[in-house]
This record gives sequence, C-alpha cells and structure tokens, in this order.
Amino acid sequence: MDAVTAVPTPRSEAAGSTRGGRLSLVVALLCGALGAAVALLATRQQWSEGTATVAGGAFPLTAKGSDVTGVPAALAVVGLAALVAVFAVRRAGRLAVAALLALSGAGTVLAALLGASDSGALDEKAAQASGDTSATVDALSHTAWPYVAAAGGVLLLLAGLLALRYGRLWPAMSGRYERDGAPRARRRPASVDPDRPEDLWKALDRGEDPTGA
Repeated sequence: MDAVTAVPTPRSEAAGSTRGGRLSLVVALLCGALGAAVALLATRQQWSEGTATVAGGAFPLTAKGSDVTGVPAALAVVGLAALVAVFAVRRAGRLAVAALLALSGAGTVLAALLGASDSGALDEKAAQASGDTSATVDALSHTAWPYVAAAGGVLLLLAGLLALRYGRLWPAMSGRYERDGAPRARRRPASVDPDRPEDLWKALDRGEDPTGA
C-alpha cells in the first residue's frame, strides 16, 4: 500500500509564512538593537596603548575607539535609524532601507577590523606629547574592543539580511500616518437633543442645522 503524502494547503503555507515573519521580525529587532548598542559601547572603550619618549622618559598613551576611527559609531547610528525606518516604508522602499541596514553592518565590521591594528591615533598623541611631529609610539598593543565593535556590526548585518529576506512579511506603520491622497471617511454630526438647549447651541456653533431640516 502506497504511503499517503500530505499536500500542504494554502492555509497551512500562509500560517507558516506568518510564523516565519514574526520570528524573523523578533530576531532582526534584537540583533539590530543589540548590534548598534554593542558597536557604540565598544567605540568608547580603549582600543590601543603604547608609550612615547618625552624628556628622556617613557610617557604612557592610550586611544579610545573614537580616537582611532569614528566610522563604526556613525554607521551604528545609521543602522539603528534604518532598522526603525523599515516599518515606515513598503515594497521597494523597504528593500532599500533593509539594504542600507545590511551595508551599515558590513561597514561597521570592516572599519572596526581596520582600526584593530591602527597606530595613527597614538602616533598623533605621541607627536603632541613630545613636541616632535615625527615622533611615533613605542610598545604598541591593542585590546579586544575593536573585535567587539566588529561583532556588533555582524549583528547589524544579520538584521539587514533578515529584513531583505523576510521584510515583505513584516507589518508596516498604520495607514493613518500616511498621506496617500485618499479621501477620509467623513464624521457624522453628533446627534442633537431638541430638549437640551446646550446641544442646540453646540450644533449652531458647528454650523449645523439643529432642526435636522
């Protein structure tokens, strides 16, 4: 006897799409918000340290992520804004914003990794400390914070990819916030009780005929 193969119905496929859309929405929101927060936090931490020779002695120097490069923080803010804007647009606009979110994440990763081995910020501080424009930093070392910023960028990138793949299933901002030129439903005038003088006066103030004629 042949085995009976279950054929998916349109209703079951729609239910599966709805569940997939909700799950991807939750994951994208978490990844996007967490990724932006991690990247911003990491850029405020110490990325590198070293020493400069000043008056014959070693002078310690440190550089934060914002001293090394401002790109990761800027792209994290752009990515967070794009994550919010995804729900304000539809169709082609949503795809464009989702692509911007993914590119922000990829750019954050690239900028953070490039900054992980950068010595320009400390060299500039060494020149300022020693008064010699050609001075460079010695005993240069880096922390793990650039890679933390890169991890935040990866989360932003994942949120963007999810928006590109499942964004069409996500809800959009309510239509009452959109101006598409469509006529709106006209409010019905409030009922007037002829036995209440205050209702008659309110109807007259609104320019209505309280007699209903």
